Amino acid sequence: MNQPIQGAPPPSVIAIKSSCANCSMHQLCLPMGLDNADLDRLDKIIGRRRRLARDERLYQMGEPFRNLYAIRFGHFKTFQVNPSGGLQITGFQMAGELLGMDAISGDRHHCDAVALEDSEVCEIPFSRLEDLFGEVPTLLRHFHRLMSQEITREQNVMLSLGNMRAEQRFAVFLINLSARYAARGYSPDSFQLRMSREDIGNYLGLTIESISRLLSRFKNQGWLKIDKREVTLLDPAILKAMAAGTAQCSPMA
Repeated sequence: MNQPIQGAPPPSVIAIKSSCANCSMHQLCLPMGLDNADLDRLDKIIGRRRRLARDERLYQMGEPFRNLYAIRFGHFKTFQVNPSGGLQITGFQMAGELLGMDAISGDRHHCDAVALEDSEVCEIPFSRLEDLFGEVPTLLRHFHRLMSQEITREQNVMLSLGNMRAEQRFAVFLINLSARYAARGYSPDSFQLRMSREDIGNYLGLTIESISRLLSRFKNQGWLKIDKREVTLLDPAILKAMAAGTAQCSPMA
């Protein structure tokens, strides 16, 4: 997996050219079939990368919408704060995914985005991207697919927070991470949980104690191995069955 750059400079906007064609994540961010001329057009509107330290905010709720952000490396979490001050995590994002699409309709961000580790994003000015859509229809179609995938992911989360038992929610979470890492060429069965147990619980509507008990139960059942934040899925088949609702473990005490 991608590791944070050691000795990175202080959080800042780094004025270096982002070459989409040479980025290891370009197959996830970009549609296949763009020719060199189209890639060059896209390169020209991505003028800089922005590096963020762990816990640094990329944008916050209510901030005017100007850019989309393609995650080059690292991990983020997005969350909303309700009027009473309560925090609700709305998602975890990783390399190859776009941040900021929630703000397109209202021209303001509907959540905060914070780096879970040292990370880097490519800034994509949306007004210039819109102009490019008219010139490169393939890019527009791909962007529509990305938006559809984001909507589907949010719907799946709402389903998991509704009628699913705690162990099913957690199995869905693990299988989702597994599939996303596999799409990036990483191991689907061994990965680090970049987010805290408290954050996972908040996202799934469970307490941190419930997350700790679930990890222990899954480990005792022989379904996964845990070494600090490193998780190894020892029985992906049973976890997929649990996520699908066709298998379950005994109720928590």
